[in-house]
Amino acid sequence: MNRFKQIYDISLTLGRQEAVYPGDPEFKRETVTSLADGGIAEVSKFSICAHCGTHLDLPAHFIKGAPGIESYPPGDFILPARVVKIDDEEAVTLRELESKKIERGGAVLFKTTNSESGLVCSGSFSHRYVYLTPDAAHFCVASGVKLVGLDYYSVDIYGDSSYPTHHVLLGGNVKILEAINLVEVPEGDYTLIALPLKIKGAEASPVRAVLAR
Repeated sequence: MNRFKQIYDISLTLGRQEAVYPGDPEFKRETVTSLADGGIAEVSKFSICAHCGTHLDLPAHFIKGAPGIESYPPGDFILPARVVKIDDEEAVTLRELESKKIERGGAVLFKTTNSESGLVCSGSFSHRYVYLTPDAAHFCVASGVKLVGLDYYSVDIYGDSSYPTHHVLLGGNVKILEAINLVEVPEGDYTLIALPLKIKGAEASPVRAVLAR
C-alpha cells in the first residue's frame, strides 16, 4: 500500500511539452512495428538527448574525470526536498535565498514564474527565463544541499558560455534537476524521487520526477 497521501508528477511529457535547448538534438519517437498495421507487437524507437525534457545533470557534465551516472546508487536520487517559491521574475538571487529556510542533506527546488506562466511546458524555447545566479548557487553549496532543481532547461542565464552556475553547483558535487514543472506544487516539504537511466559513462539523463508526501 502506498504510504504517500499525495504525489505530484513534476515531469514534462516528451513528445508534447518539451522544448529544445539551442544546439541540442530534438526528441523523436518512431514506430518500428505497429499493431494497427498488422505487426505482432507495438515497438518504438527513441532518439533522445541526455538533457531532453526533465533531466538530471551530474558533475561529469562539466567536471573532467567525474564518474558517469551508473556509478551513483539509487538512494542519491530519492531525497527529502523543499519547494521554495521565488518572487523575483528575473533570477533566483542570493538576497532572496537568505530569507528562505534551506536544509542540509536534501534537495531544494525553486518554483518560479517559469512554472506559473506555463513557460517550462510550452514546447517552445525562450531566451528569457528565471535562472539561478552564481551567488545563489554558492549559497546552495554552502548550505549543504545535495540537489538543486529549477523549472527551466538551464540553471544559467542564456548566452553565458562559461556556464558559471553549473560549474559552482556541479563543482560542489550538487546535482542539478532541470525542466521540472512545479505549477501545481505548493511550497513546502516533500520526498523527491528522480531516478535516472543507468547508462555507462553518461553525464546526464532524462527522468520521471515526482514529489510525494
